Amino acid sequence: MSDAKTKSAPPAVRLALADDSELVRLGLRTLLEDAPGIRLVGEAGTAAAALALCARARPDVLLLDIRLPDGDGVAVCRELRQRQPETRVIFLTSASDGQIVDAAIRAGAHGYLLKEVDGRGLLDAIRAVAAGRSILDPQVTARVLARARGEPASAPAVTGLAALSGQERRVLALVSQGRTNKEAAAELGLSEKTVKNYLSSAFGKLHVSRRAEAAALFARSREAGATRRPWPGA
Repeated sequence: MSDAKTKSAPPAVRLALADDSELVRLGLRTLLEDAPGIRLVGEAGTAAAALALCARARPDVLLLDIRLPDGDGVAVCRELRQRQPETRVIFLTSASDGQIVDAAIRAGAHGYLLKEVDGRGLLDAIRAVAAGRSILDPQVTARVLARARGEPASAPAVTGLAALSGQERRVLALVSQGRTNKEAAAELGLSEKTVKNYLSSAFGKLHVSRRAEAAALFARSREAGATRRPWPGA
């Protein structure tokens, strides 16, 4: 029986972390040591060491700080996504400036969390991102939305959102809640391929290429009241 259970158990998420603070790394290491389903495969304190670690250990997820002594995490994320796109990136940082968050998303990040997150929230986020979801810290979302309210540059986004079909909006609403394509398909009674096609069409209309970008844009539009009619599926 024990052998059967072992064989059916999903493989642990291989996690690497990069932060210039030794104390932060120690705290994360302590948290992760006993976390079920997550295995720490290495840690780094610089940008160069983070890239070398990922090349060597091939982690499923990299937990990355924005500020590193020899560079910034955004550049690390961008380069890593080019070198090994199978490794997903979560920023864990104290930086909540909207421009930095935008830069992180454009660089290909799959998650952005503030260091105020509790241990359970962090572990849940790691597992969610490893499973294909995108995560944005609620505090970051609120600050980005507040910044967006004063930006007239959001007008083109309104045009793109208004051009979405009802089904594209429904799919995008579920994506913004962290659903995978498979989960969205099950909820809407569609095939996974159809959901993927709707997302591809929506991304083209919104001029984005990533789920996190589309989800952030959707959240900003709802908060700012860009679309006055209800969003189906929200």
